[in-house]
Amino acid sequence: MESQSPTVLRLLPWLSPEGKPCFLSTSGEGGYLSRLADAAEARQLAAGADVLARARQVLDDPVSPNAEVRYAAIRLSECLANALRVAESRVTRLPAPDTDPPSTRP
Repeated sequence: MESQSPTVLRLLPWLSPEGKPCFLSTSGEGGYLSRLADAAEARQLAAGADVLARARQVLDDPVSPNAEVRYAAIRLSECLANALRVAESRVTRLPAPDTDPPSTRP
């Protein structure tokens, strides 16, 4: 008898038009939609790194206009939300840890 991979729901890195989370039912085989989600996550994380670098420049300048500081904060909050969503999605796809206590026998 063949063992099948359990079906899991993957949290996708985008929201529905109604602003609700989207999930993909997958057995972990990496189909087209999974690859599309992986690419979207990579873009979101790269954008976060870019926004962070720019925000640091704005915040390091003591005479940055309030509008620039506010814009940086808005973008940083968007990027943080994306990064947290990626982290949540990835942690649910990690294999379960081995819960057996380590053996003390040689």
